[in-house]
Amino acid sequence: MVKESEGLHQKALSLIKERGVELTDIADLVLFLQTPYIKGLTQEECLLNVEAVLSKREVQNTILTGIQLDILAEQNQLMEPLQSIISNDEGLYGIDEILALSIVNVYGSIGFTNYGYIDKIKPGILAKLNSHEGDNIHTFMDDIVGAIAAAAASRLAHANPSKSDLVK
Repeated sequence: MVKESEGLHQKALSLIKERGVELTDIADLVLFLQTPYIKGLTQEECLLNVEAVLSKREVQNTILTGIQLDILAEQNQLMEPLQSIISNDEGLYGIDEILALSIVNVYGSIGFTNYGYIDKIKPGILAKLNSHEGDNIHTFMDDIVGAIAAAAASRLAHANPSKSDLVK
């Protein structure tokens, strides 16, 4: 059992960075999602919301679980057929999206629409994570990053209801 929640938080942050994602990459996704709805929105404000999402224990648990599965797949440590499914990021697998929805759930139903949209078009860092180039497997990571961005965008929308179009 993790006795210190700060240790869990730091581990989640370090895993994100080790997998090639900066928090500013996620903030850029939030900016992409919310700029049409919140005038004058800055990357700094988006980053503050990303950090707030990352402070939630259930988000940290999702990060650790998903990234561990990606790492195990890279090391061929999963049983078949799961190894092949995750290694190939098979479209009908869906568990990667289900795990990511645990992050989206933290900030309400607008998170679902934000997540669905960003998962479909894969802007910014999501395109890189989903490219399937190189040795890294990001079957869970791309969905986790998208979910963090969607949750942060939802958090912003809730904080700015008169500025945000709550129905995308």
